[in-house]
Amino acid sequence: MRDLKKTSDKIAYYDYLDTPIGCLLLAGCARYLRFVSFPEAAKGHKGHIPRTPLPSWTQDRSKFTQARQELSEYFAGARTQFTVPIKLSGTDFQRAVWQALLDVPYGETCSYGDIAHAINNPKSSRAVGGANNANPIPVIVPCHRIIGADKSMTGFGGGIPTKEFLLDLEGRVAGTRLL
Repeated sequence: MRDLKKTSDKIAYYDYLDTPIGCLLLAGCARYLRFVSFPEAAKGHKGHIPRTPLPSWTQDRSKFTQARQELSEYFAGARTQFTVPIKLSGTDFQRAVWQALLDVPYGETCSYGDIAHAINNPKSSRAVGGANNANPIPVIVPCHRIIGADKSMTGFGGGIPTKEFLLDLEGRVAGTRLL
């Protein structure tokens, strides 16, 4: 979910986590991680900057201890499943897609059509793509594992290089070639 205002009424806290794919913005409430954001391209140069939290949010590192630990372990190749409590806010269709994404095993990929079939809506591949793009908790809800039916890399909120990095990381750890 790229629009912070759509989830902002449920978010009170945020923090940042430096990772191999850049500085991630973590945001949520007292009980749940609700939002993970990739860095944005900085205007005027090739670097990336962390996304800016909303002014109503309070930075609190202590609210994200488990998320920070699990994401750090994931990027180190030591974690293949997440247990951090998350809360997904979206339409019924979006939540069905995101739940199906959680069922895609680590180190494997599938297509948008596969997800459409998994949610019993086989003609909804394009809508699955839209829901995939609106995923508020990428990496943990593994939208990066979804590729084109022809095995091509398709759009990704963190950029295709980030998607390739995540798939390569999972392929190395799982001992498989993902494409």
